[in-house]
Amino acid sequence: MKFRITGKITSLTVKWGYCIILSAVAVAARADVSTARPSPDWLKSGTVYEIFPRNFSAAGDLNGITAKLDDLHSLGVNILWTMPIHPIGEKARKGALGSPYSIRDYYAVDPNYGTVADFKKLVSGAHQRGMKVIMDLVANHTAWDSVMMAHKDFYKQDAKGQVIPPVPDWTDVAGLNYANPALRTYMITMLKYWITEAGVDGFRCDAAPMVPTDFWEQVRTELSKVKPDIILLDEGEKPELLVKAFDLDYSWKLMWTVNDVLLHNAPADKIRHSWEESHAQWPKDALRLRISDDHDESRAVARYGFNGALAASALMFTLDGVPLLYNGMEVGDATESADPALFDKLNICWHPHPSERPAFTSIYHDLIQLRKQYAALRTSDVEWLHNSDEAKLLTFRRADGKDELLVVINLSNQPISGKVDLQNVEGFSPVKITSLQSSDSGPLPAFHLNGFEWRIYHRATPGAVAGR
Repeated sequence: MKFRITGKITSLTVKWGYCIILSAVAVAARADVSTARPSPDWLKSGTVYEIFPRNFSAAGDLNGITAKLDDLHSLGVNILWTMPIHPIGEKARKGALGSPYSIRDYYAVDPNYGTVADFKKLVSGAHQRGMKVIMDLVANHTAWDSVMMAHKDFYKQDAKGQVIPPVPDWTDVAGLNYANPALRTYMITMLKYWITEAGVDGFRCDAAPMVPTDFWEQVRTELSKVKPDIILLDEGEKPELLVKAFDLDYSWKLMWTVNDVLLHNAPADKIRHSWEESHAQWPKDALRLRISDDHDESRAVARYGFNGALAASALMFTLDGVPLLYNGMEVGDATESADPALFDKLNICWHPHPSERPAFTSIYHDLIQLRKQYAALRTSDVEWLHNSDEAKLLTFRRADGKDELLVVINLSNQPISGKVDLQNVEGFSPVKITSLQSSDSGPLPAFHLNGFEWRIYHRATPGAVAGR
């Protein structure tokens, strides 16, 4: 979620402040138990595709998404996340069209997007193709002209009884008050409506750490009665939420660390240290959403360049957790996704000139298929390996009882000849990624990589071949 702010406070300042709100609680709120709640296999093996309906197609509606379901299915993604589809508030609106996270009516569909019937058609079409659909749930606040304003006691109020925003700078929304049991009942009933009426498979919960944990635990209990394999995605980083309520959360800190490495020349092994720090704080087997691009960021290709963006994606698709693709990322779209795109309409460039960028679609397709093919990429274990230049290189191994995958990523724009600290390299061979240009490389443990080049090696686990 992002809000445009006028005056001396910039949207970037607010974005980082917002993300700090969502993640600062992480250390203080470590889970008291050692294991995360179990999640369905379709999530563990999945790839999430985030859709901003306004900018996804020229029409900017739900039918524009339905028309591209075959393309999304061919890409291999299996979880579609629609950003908020509800009517947007007009009072105190920011931008020409307003933020989709300023919602007037949770039970309605924005008429610019279509109707409830159109959304049901989208969900049904996705299900026919073996894909799941999760909705964006904005539970922390509403628009100032929300239909819920008829119940003033649903909202946070100051000492004078005036409804207030959840954060002073978020002037286009009003904060909801979860101390009121009636509000909780309203919200849970609404969520059940979208499950029973439209058949949705889960919810991505905006600003979830700003809402009481016990409410989310209520939500999990009640929604599981309606649909046992429902999933909840927490936008923030609060370990306790993964114990009883949520299936996965955002790995914001890891993405910020990738920014530090690719944009500010921080050493590559800072990424390893960030992963290890979070791994120690989160419940065992916790699922993390691995992101390098979403609607709160400038596009990855704009931040890192085309090859740098692919190097970041190679990391996110081969680490533990669930990877995310955002709204045209698979064609290397560079159209702005943050301010002003959140408040206005900026369409995806679906057909860029092929000579201008790598073959993103085939590369992402193969990364998705690789996760489906090898269960080793879907475990919670990551073995970090030392290498000869840890300021520029990341090397790690993913393994189960059948397969081992060795990942080598050059996070600099300079060619590197290096060596990975792995004594037994017999049987490893490079995995073919369609359309990915690879440099010549000698036998492991030595290798040569061009700037931002990455390589994935595979071998059957010794002794496992005969048992297949």
